[in-house]
Amino acid sequence: MLTLRKSQDRGYADHGWLKSFHSFSFAGYYDPKHMGWGNLRVINEDRIAPGTGFGTHGHRDMEIISYVISGNLAHKDSMGNVKGIPPGDVQRMSAGKGVMHSEFNHAPNETTHFFQIWIEPNVKGIDPGYEQKTFATPEKQGTLRLVASPDAARGSVLIHADARMYSGLLDGEQTTTLPLAATRKGYVHLVRGSLEVNGTVLAGGDAALLQDESAIRLTHAQDAEVLVFDLQA
Repeated sequence: MLTLRKSQDRGYADHGWLKSFHSFSFAGYYDPKHMGWGNLRVINEDRIAPGTGFGTHGHRDMEIISYVISGNLAHKDSMGNVKGIPPGDVQRMSAGKGVMHSEFNHAPNETTHFFQIWIEPNVKGIDPGYEQKTFATPEKQGTLRLVASPDAARGSVLIHADARMYSGLLDGEQTTTLPLAATRKGYVHLVRGSLEVNGTVLAGGDAALLQDESAIRLTHAQDAEVLVFDLQA
């Protein structure tokens, strides 16, 4: 079964310095029908205005992934990490027993556009951790590149969660299929462009929620950038 979630049906918050779409209930947006999918808890599409950002705040027992589309995200945390996250990088922060961090856009004239993703961990109370890796465009062209996994397979960042996250760039005749076990859930978020997921058309910002499907099939793409998740049901 596939459920289509249209872009315009997401929650939306405009704080001036921050414009954010929420795929699931978050902060002031609450929808009991959209509290998460499997162990995927948050997908926020954020745009941070130049010279602004999130001040220091805390997290606990959550796997947090940042995926930058454009601009640069400056990260600083209580573990001593001071990093810039450009497009093509995937950052993973394991909050564990507690971490403080801030995120800023220091550019004077460019908006930072990124996705903040939270996945519920399968272990709690661990020491907080940080990892950041670059996944070049050719690695994602015409295929799904594994970028986060519980076993660091294929050089992906390691998450302490029963989930796998893929990133892909598809266009024209390019197609790809990801097998999905009967006990798993799938989630596809189309960042931009258009494509079909198991025959259902998605436009930029749309998502497909899958269960009781044997595979995720991506076809008929037009300049598509896509995030795909294999999730604990």
